[in-house]
Amino acid sequence: QKEDIEVTLLPAGHCPGSVMFLFEGQNGTVLYTGDFRLAKGEAARMELLHSGNRVKDIQSVYLDTTFCDPRFYHIPSREECLAGILELVRSWTSLSRYHVVWLNCKAAYGYEYLFVNLSEELGIKVHVNKPAMFRNMPEILYHVTTDRHTQIHACRHPRDDDCFRGNRLPCGMTCQNGNPLHIISIKPSTMWFGERNK
Repeated sequence: QKEDIEVTLLPAGHCPGSVMFLFEGQNGTVLYTGDFRLAKGEAARMELLHSGNRVKDIQSVYLDTTFCDPRFYHIPSREECLAGILELVRSWTSLSRYHVVWLNCKAAYGYEYLFVNLSEELGIKVHVNKPAMFRNMPEILYHVTTDRHTQIHACRHPRDDDCFRGNRLPCGMTCQNGNPLHIISIKPSTMWFGERNK
């Protein structure tokens, strides 16, 4: 038995290139999300989810269920998280040029929103080990740097936590101009947040 189905890729907002799949055929419409992170109202602006002036009838939704757990009942919005991080980073980096922030990012991708917004708001580029990984995302390249003397780092090392405990950034920096660095670590992780939030 054959059936023609139309498959539409919708932005998932998870990391660059992430998509949700909308399957439409004679037997109905199905949305498969995979990992996604949409801000409130974002789905309403997706024209391909609509037919005329209403949302398409979707018979089944297959959700990524990583956070389908009571521990994750409240996850702050991306905007709330950014505001909190901006306030912390701004207050810390303004103390002196030797006060630096390490963004303890466990995955390679998915933090671009954070890097771009920190850089734009504070005028500080984010140190990364391999900016070439963003070569297909030119809008991000302006906000990252290989200069280790910046105050915001997202550099990585196989034993990141060991580095931090020794007051050393994963890139090896411990001081600038003979002055020791004062380092705080921020772990932008929904999983880490949920496991500690009551």
